[in-house]
Amino acid sequence: MKKFIQEYRYYLKGELNLAENTVESYLRDVEQYTEFIQKYRYKKHPEDIEVNDIRAYLSSLKRQFVTSTSQARKLTAIRSFHRFLFLEKYTTRNVSEAINNPKKEMKLPVVLSIQEIKLLLNSLKTDSVAEIRNKAMIEVAYACGLRVSELVNLKTTDLHLKQGLINVLGKVNKERVVPINQQACNLLKLYLSEARPVLIRHLRHDYLFLNSHGKCISRAGFYQILRKKGIEAGIKKKITPHMLRHSFASHLLERGLDLRLIQELLGHED
Repeated sequence: MKKFIQEYRYYLKGELNLAENTVESYLRDVEQYTEFIQKYRYKKHPEDIEVNDIRAYLSSLKRQFVTSTSQARKLTAIRSFHRFLFLEKYTTRNVSEAINNPKKEMKLPVVLSIQEIKLLLNSLKTDSVAEIRNKAMIEVAYACGLRVSELVNLKTTDLHLKQGLINVLGKVNKERVVPINQQACNLLKLYLSEARPVLIRHLRHDYLFLNSHGKCISRAGFYQILRKKGIEAGIKKKITPHMLRHSFASHLLERGLDLRLIQELLGHED
């Protein structure tokens, strides 16, 4: 197999013009693969390799607890190697085409505990226009389990504070109605009366949360505010807008709310 791997090196560097680090990564993965094929599958020539040989190698990676991400990377190198062998007519078929990508591992999302949420929310101030806005945004994001895109695109016309409800425009323009608690309602009323009129200046539009220029605050802008406030509150986790959303769902589940209702509140299809 060594001569084929050497030819493959020339192919990666000469024809594909890949970076040196990429070439070395591909070669390392292919060398490990061919060593397995020779040692455990008793195949000495690429033409002898069958689909089941590749599957056996991938199964051996699973038994070694190699992550699905690393498996997928190694499979990319294996496919590239077999494509090269077929193009150069070292083999009469490309057996790697029949192999599917390994399934991605489903990891539980990182969430904030109820104590950490309280620590974050209690640390937020309302002593300036910007701080009123920041506290209102973070309270609403958590209290309603909103995606960051849903939060920053809220409009004043979406609020029905007397009823304790807001309209949310989710993915694929799918609208849902979400309840909002009294604390978040009170903060929104404070923001609408004391902060938003100052921020909007002379502009005329319905976006709810505004930046210092009076325009709709960006996703990146909210992320930076949230990250900064998390650090100021002494929370060690790297807080993201999506973490607030996951925390909302997790805390409702802990309190016994029906999973189907949580799904509807989040606007999840599945």
